[in-house]
Amino acid sequence: MAFMEKPPAGKVLLDDTVPLTAQIEASQSLHSHTEYIIRVQRGVSAENSWQVSNSSSLFKISTLSLPLPPKKLIGNMEREFIAERQKGLQAYLDVITTHHILSNCELVKKFLDPNSYSVNYTACVCIFHECWQLLLTLLFVGWRIRKKYFLMKIKNQPKERLMLSWADLGPDKYLSDKDLQYAVKLLSSCSHPYIYKITFATANESSVLVIRPFSEKGTLKDLIYKAKPKDPFLKKYCNPKKIQGLELQQIKTYGRQILEVLKFLHEKGFPYGHLHSANVMLDGDTCKLLDLENSLLGLPSFYRSYFSQFRKINTLEGVDVHCFGHLLYEMTYGRPPDTIPVDSFPPAPSVFVVSVLESILTCEAMKNGMPTVSRLLQMPRKNLFIPTKLKEALKTSKECTEKRLTEEQKLIHQHRRLTRAQSHHGSEEEKKKRKILARKKSKRSAYESGEEHSAKYSNSNNSGASSIPPAPPPPPLPPAAPPPSTEVPTQPSPQPDVSASRGALLSSIRNFQKGTLKKTQTCDYSAPRIS
Repeated sequence: MAFMEKPPAGKVLLDDTVPLTAQIEASQSLHSHTEYIIRVQRGVSAENSWQVSNSSSLFKISTLSLPLPPKKLIGNMEREFIAERQKGLQAYLDVITTHHILSNCELVKKFLDPNSYSVNYTACVCIFHECWQLLLTLLFVGWRIRKKYFLMKIKNQPKERLMLSWADLGPDKYLSDKDLQYAVKLLSSCSHPYIYKITFATANESSVLVIRPFSEKGTLKDLIYKAKPKDPFLKKYCNPKKIQGLELQQIKTYGRQILEVLKFLHEKGFPYGHLHSANVMLDGDTCKLLDLENSLLGLPSFYRSYFSQFRKINTLEGVDVHCFGHLLYEMTYGRPPDTIPVDSFPPAPSVFVVSVLESILTCEAMKNGMPTVSRLLQMPRKNLFIPTKLKEALKTSKECTEKRLTEEQKLIHQHRRLTRAQSHHGSEEEKKKRKILARKKSKRSAYESGEEHSAKYSNSNNSGASSIPPAPPPPPLPPAAPPPSTEVPTQPSPQPDVSASRGALLSSIRNFQKGTLKKTQTCDYSAPRIS
């Protein structure tokens, strides 16, 4: 997009730091080469995906040694070779999409998302003012895709070199156009020993243009990697020839200066969130912070893909401290950390440096939250005056940026839990456990049903036995006629209770024991007699 061009209505501002994942779904033969169909996904949402088709010759993006599978002149159309090569290309894609520097490279973005990164940026800002003249277009000198750099000079001062940077608006741009223009112009008046001077700055509805003095010494990252400032970003930092950290005194000096300028910005309520070693300019033995305009533009941070994984890092102050941990690690060991969080640290020139790193980059620090810099340093307070109205606008912009970060972290956390649950339930061990549990359950149910059946059978037998009515008692003998008496007849005694006598009879029947009977001799007279 040209500098003076307005953004189209409804244009979506992409966050270029959101990781892209690529999965080769199929391959097809076209004439004498093979074309691969790749499914690309932005972030964790499966709905935000698309297909791209490219031949394997387009996979060459840098001179870095990567696991690209070998080609074959004869037999390259055989099915076995194509399947084997597809596996190798998938491994190659996995490497470049997880590599922090390569994944943010413009060539990779254009390869995986040609529709979003097909804009051909031109040097339309080369002559926007009569007193400046364009000397050189610095291609790929930075890591941002939508930020371009130009080397310039002032016509009446031919020996002085200037660096012009031109960047589009980002997804976290929440300032109004009026507040944005005011804030950008305010940066030119900022006077602080650890903030790099801005010669000229202006903004419109679509982008911001900033001019600074060009430093031949380069940035702190150039010092660490022994690189030249004008070289492309990938060439300078992706595959360093020698890995060596800075001296202890340099680490202490630069680290303290960076913490002081962060403390100053935090006290003023000025959001930053873009600290990394390439944003720290060297001026002798002094570090000076660059690109304060990035937060005003709403650009995503270089380390966003790291701190968006941890829900405790949800403020720009916490983001600055987390980024300082990355920078301190890079100054100490000459390279960025392999993984975040860091489980163990290599030997360092000072135990104090390791303790600071442990308070920022370990797993415990990620769970508990980032430490602050307010208790570490004392800062001068009145070097930058921000009007109350602009301060409120900056505060609102900061809160909106933090809100989007929190929502993204929540989405990533939910996706991670769902993925773990699906992986756990789909594992072979879990399937075996479920099968064993199902067998035990079926055996238990069969055993319980058998017991229930036997219990019902025994109950039916018992109920059948108890349902036989007891034999009725024999009828009582008729009483003998009483002798005639002249006495007055007395009142007859009450009859015994029938239910009680019947219960006693049943009890005697149940308690009857055959062994208590006496043996008797029976004379049988039923046989017929023959006389």
